[in-house]
Amino acid sequence: MRLRASLAVAAVLTLTTAVPAAAARSEEPVPDRSLFLTVSGSENTWIRGVALSCPPAPDARHPHAATACAALVAAAGDLDRLPGEPHLCTKEYAPVTVMAIGTWDGRPVTWRKTFPSACEADTLTGPVFRF
Repeated sequence: MRLRASLAVAAVLTLTTAVPAAAARSEEPVPDRSLFLTVSGSENTWIRGVALSCPPAPDARHPHAATACAALVAAAGDLDRLPGEPHLCTKEYAPVTVMAIGTWDGRPVTWRKTFPSACEADTLTGPVFRF
């Protein structure tokens, strides 16, 4: 009988110490990783924009949200270090400007870069500005 009582007390103690630890882990703050991304044509003749939050919500508007977030995580949020997806582009000159404004891991982000073409932007930024 004492053995059963001891085992029951041990089980209760284990559960009462495990539950707060699990709850504490789930309450850790999730880093703010939210960016508003834009792509615009030469002299702002056209502009597109989309919000991206990482990890992406189920109703994310960015068509490649999961892979865009993965690329940003791989670059530690530094858009100059995006892994990109190299592929061939024509030498046509039709400049586009991409911009990101928001927060990554609590740090403010304001990033802007002009590329000779949409293809070159896609090659160097991968899925992040592919919308």
